[in-house]
Amino acid sequence: MSRRGILAAMAGAMLPTFRSAEPARPIVIGSKSDTEGALLGNLISAVLERLGFTVERRLGLGPTLIVRSALLAGEIDLYPEYTGNVAFFTGTETDPGWKSSESAYDLALRLDAARGLVWLRRAPANNTWLVAVQGRLARERGLATMLDFAGAVRADLIRLAASTEFVESPAALPSFEAAYGFTLPLSRIISLPSGDTAVTARAAAEGISGVNAGMVYGTDGALAALDLAVMSDPKGAQIVYEPAPVIRAATLERHPEIRSALDHVFARLDADTLRRLNAAITVEGRTAAAVSGEWLAGEASHP
Repeated sequence: MSRRGILAAMAGAMLPTFRSAEPARPIVIGSKSDTEGALLGNLISAVLERLGFTVERRLGLGPTLIVRSALLAGEIDLYPEYTGNVAFFTGTETDPGWKSSESAYDLALRLDAARGLVWLRRAPANNTWLVAVQGRLARERGLATMLDFAGAVRADLIRLAASTEFVESPAALPSFEAAYGFTLPLSRIISLPSGDTAVTARAAAEGISGVNAGMVYGTDGALAALDLAVMSDPKGAQIVYEPAPVIRAATLERHPEIRSALDHVFARLDADTLRRLNAAITVEGRTAAAVSGEWLAGEASHP
């Protein structure tokens, strides 16, 4: 891309001015094989390259357990993860602390420290399971929260598209039902084998097969492009999943400047920003590297 050098130079303005000496080996950055993983992995890579590191990208490495195992084995140095996933890594998913942003981060920090891992600053964006309702229905009925959604279910107004996991996992739909006092009959659910929220969100927005609500994640790119109203979760029924770089403690000890550089970037990644950036990839068809580079350049104009 002809603008690459210009973007890299501009992006430097938002990063600390010091540089690291060239490390003896590359910093190996991994990511999961999903849109947001590619986006965040490219952001991390660009920031560290600006600090003067040689970076080896192993982006799209695989699903969560493969990338996590690679980190623990020392095959990669860091990757973007979500706080709530540590609940499942450690078998502590019933701990209510996972349902609060601050305590979920503190738990992730403490539990992973025992494994030689450090969580850097988390982004203020919760990529948890949520329900989105067709915009027209939400406006007509004043639906904004899961309390409102529960009332619409009791009025027999909802037909939901969701993954089988969302329907059956105690942490997902059953958790919403218990917290908000409703039961969505299976006859009102179209259950899909995959967790592709692009499909469930589009079905809700377009009324496919009578669907008017869909399972989504909090930072889905489709949410920025479709007429949907995301129901808020005021009772905190769901585990919090905020993204953050997770780095091997030994790597951070060798290169402590990594912390402040990545903290500065992740502090600016709120939910609206991530939805917009994800949409540029999934809806507009742009590459994660181009989207992340352009965003970093734009952020260079902010103090």
